[in-house]
Formats: sequence, C-alpha cells, structure tokens
Amino acid sequence: MSDPLAPIVVVGASAAGLSTAEGLRRGGYTGPLILVGDETHLPYDRPPLSKQLLSGVWDTGRLALRPPEALDALGLDLRLGRAAVALDTGRREVCLTDGTRIGYRHLVVATGAHARRLPGTGELSGVHTLRTIEDALALRAALRPGTRLVIVGAGFVGAEAASVARGLGCEVTMVTDAAVPLADGLGPELGTMLAEVHRENGVRIEPGVLVRDVLSDGAGRATGVRLADDRTVTADAVLVGIGARPATAWLEGSGVPLGDGVLCDATLYAGDGVWAAGDVASWAHPVTGSPTRVEHRTHASESGLAVARNILAGPGSATPFAPVPYVWSDQYDLKIQVYGSTRGADSVRIVEGSTAARKLVALYGKGGRVCGAAGVNMVRSVRGRRASVVAAEPFDRATAGSAS
Repeated sequence: MSDPLAPIVVVGASAAGLSTAEGLRRGGYTGPLILVGDETHLPYDRPPLSKQLLSGVWDTGRLALRPPEALDALGLDLRLGRAAVALDTGRREVCLTDGTRIGYRHLVVATGAHARRLPGTGELSGVHTLRTIEDALALRAALRPGTRLVIVGAGFVGAEAASVARGLGCEVTMVTDAAVPLADGLGPELGTMLAEVHRENGVRIEPGVLVRDVLSDGAGRATGVRLADDRTVTADAVLVGIGARPATAWLEGSGVPLGDGVLCDATLYAGDGVWAAGDVASWAHPVTGSPTRVEHRTHASESGLAVARNILAGPGSATPFAPVPYVWSDQYDLKIQVYGSTRGADSVRIVEGSTAARKLVALYGKGGRVCGAAGVNMVRSVRGRRASVVAAEPFDRATAGSAS
C-alpha cells in the first residue's frame, strides 16, 4: 500500500519528465513533486543538438525548455546530477547515485534512451555520439574546414549532422548498411531523393555495407573505419548514429516489466505505482495491441501529459494513449515532416508534388489503410494529411487522383 503523503517522483529531467510535472500541476496536484535527472542541466530540448547547436547558430542557453522562473513556479524538488541506480517496488523507493533513497506514491520513469555505440570504441578519442549537450559540443569542436568526418548510420541524426558538417566545410562520408539511406523509414523513392541531395552537397555515401571496426593510432585516437569488405575510410572524427537503446538498466531486478523499454499497458502504466513516458516507454497500442515505442520529441511531451492525466484520474479512470507520432528533420534547404508510422508500410504514393521538384507529400499505407504521411518542403499540405492518418482512411480513397 502506497503512502498517500509520499511524493510523486519523476525520474528523468527530460522533455517527457518535465511534461509530466507540468501536467500534474496544471491538473491540480499540489503535493510534493520530485524531478530527478542524471545531467546537471535544467531540462533542455534535444532536437537542436544535431542542428542549431552543432552548427554554432545557437548557444546552450537557447536549448532550455523553460526559463528558471517557470520551473520555480512548478514548485519542484529538483535533484539534478544524480542518476537513479536502483528501484525497490516493494518498499516503493528509488535509490540515487549519492545513496539517497526516495519514497514515492507514484513513480514516472522518463529516463529516455542511450545512444548505441560500436563495440570496442569506449576508450577511443575522436569517436562521437550525439545525445547530450556535451556530445554536441565535443563534436562541434572537432568540425573545422577540412575535417574528415565519417558518419556511421544514415538516420535523421546522422543525415542532419552530415548537412551541418558540410556547411562547416568538412569532408563527410556516410556509411550505412541500408542499400538506400533513410529508405527503411521513408521508402526507396524518398530515400533515393535524399541521398541525391546529400551527394550534390558533397557527401560521399557508402551504402549497403557495415563497419567492421574503428581504426586507431597508437595513442588511442580514431583514425578511420574498416568496412566489412575490408576497405578503409580515413577520418579525423567518427560519429556513430546507429540508434538508441532504452535507459532501463537501473530497473533490472526491480520487478518492473522490461523488454524494448518499460512494458506498459495502454494507459502507460507498468504496475506497482510505476508509469513510463517518452523514449523509454513501450506500451500496448490501443488500436493494434502491439508493443509500441516511439523516439520522437513530440511524443515525449504528449506521453508525459498522458501519464499526468492518468495519475490524476485515479484507478479505473485512466484512458488509453493513442497518439499520432510526429517527427521533423532539417537537411540543407529541405524540411522533412512525418506523421504517423511509415516504417513497415506496404504501399507508398506521392499525392502532391514530386521528387524532381523536391517538394512533395507522400502517403503510406499498410493493410489497405493510411498509416503515415511524409512531406518535404510542404508544411501546410502534409499537416492537412494528418486527418487521413488519424482516421486510418482507406489508402486507395486517400490517394485517388494523386500525383504518382
């Protein structure tokens, strides 16, 4: 039985964690509210790390999600620079790195995800990931005119970093195991178009090949990569952008169900007073019933608000979480926006514009229904297609009279 006077504890001073705290306060919760974060920074926005911060257009001060006075108004007990290392669900206590044990009435896990690394690169200098402010600043310091940068992976983060690095005068090589960069998420036609844009901007692309290992000199500094076909690519810096893994190691042995994240029901509840929000949450989607985990910025805020609503609603009144995921990417002069789920689509059709014009809207279908929409430099038009995604409109009807 939980202590009704115990605080609500949110672990993860992230977009999801802050959104949860704000949702609780706006919903009328006036009790003690503790926000724990492993970084020393106040909650900040991560998408600009691979865009404005990496390019130097912004300084770190512009990343703050809220000004200090807005955080003060929430009445939070901030525990920054202290990670959660263990959880005792029987005693309802969280243990932090400084030895502090915090009791809770409800616990919200919003610890996000860690960037995946290549094996054997932990001690090498010159090998970068891009997940935190420190990551972005370290990579930015390495990007100078003439710097040879190898990017392992061709997802949005890698593609955005390639765009920024070329703008800074670096020599960029992108290595990906996909035959067409970004094709797994956007389909071969849009992926081919984006690869052409990168090549036109001077990026060398090595598709369809894995990186076997990172090469180094005798002083422990990366000097390039060796590909699976034994070719080598020389580098002054290596950026690893091969995805992320949910930050759940601290929950092992706690009894919280784990898989690809914290396994929750459709309301984002994991049991024993534990909820999850953001990148770390894997919940039973109320429409498909399948475990779903989303690593998008808007999802972090939306899921945090959903958890807050459901905590305040009380047992039996929580509602399922059924968002329409949204992600955007800025590459050169292209603004790419995606609504819904495009991965795993069995049909893709351009309904406005064209790849030749590099201005288009495409709809994605699965099982005869619209499951996603993507736009390139057509902000208003792709937003208008969101309704088709929400309604899971019949694909043929939604694409009738389309451009291709």
